[in-house]
Amino acid sequence: MTKIAYLGPAGTYSEMAALRYLQLSHPDLEHDPSIMCPYPTIPQAINAAENGNVEIAIVPVENSIQGGVTMTLDSLWQSEALQIQQAIVLPIAHALITRAAILTDIKTVYSHPQGLAQCQLWLDCHLPTVQQIATDSTTDGLQRVAEDGTSAAIASQRAAELYNLPILQFPINDQPDNFTRFLVLGRNTSHRQGTHSSLAFSLKRNMPGALVKPLLVFADRHINLSRIESRPTKRSLGEYIFFIDIEAALPDANCCEALEELKTVTENLKILGSYAIT
Repeated sequence: MTKIAYLGPAGTYSEMAALRYLQLSHPDLEHDPSIMCPYPTIPQAINAAENGNVEIAIVPVENSIQGGVTMTLDSLWQSEALQIQQAIVLPIAHALITRAAILTDIKTVYSHPQGLAQCQLWLDCHLPTVQQIATDSTTDGLQRVAEDGTSAAIASQRAAELYNLPILQFPINDQPDNFTRFLVLGRNTSHRQGTHSSLAFSLKRNMPGALVKPLLVFADRHINLSRIESRPTKRSLGEYIFFIDIEAALPDANCCEALEELKTVTENLKILGSYAIT
């Protein structure tokens, strides 16, 4: 039976992405709770798939407002077995969940760092003096909300319904067009078809023009890069790993040529997967 790891507990946006994946790929399993496996952190969800404890891990990788999810990127670089099977884009609408009757009664707000950041302007305007506490997921603070009438959490409407908690304000995200891209990760390394592909590489030397050569590999072949992001290698200050998304399938002859040349101008190259975006 397929088991899916996601950032839990129930009610997170990652769970919503997992349910969307089931709806699209395994509608017969959509209402089977036994296949849903919540994990307290993103790295733990990814490691569960890496170690074969689950077949699939579904994790956030990029938000349209706050950019890349660093824990996901770092875990992808360290992974030896996982490939991106699919990408799922979900609209994100945050709710202020609290038992407080009015905003001025709220003293503390809990949410994932991404949730807090995506509502920062709203918080500065409406709750400028409250204490903001980061949690491992958007739903982690709901137990405190249930017990304390001066606490609030930023989470989904679904989370409020699951935990039977009232919503005081909705939506509160700063930008109405707020989307998060989730990755479906699995150990099936033969999956190389799709409209987009993701790669990661480190450079041989930190010197002027070092990044230009890898980018020219794609520019010379008219392969469009839809995203590029860097993360520190954690070896030395100023050394980076670069994550890129290209609008090409890995089996394409043009793409295969690009990858062969890319190997000659990078230190380490990882093929993260070729996939469709839904």
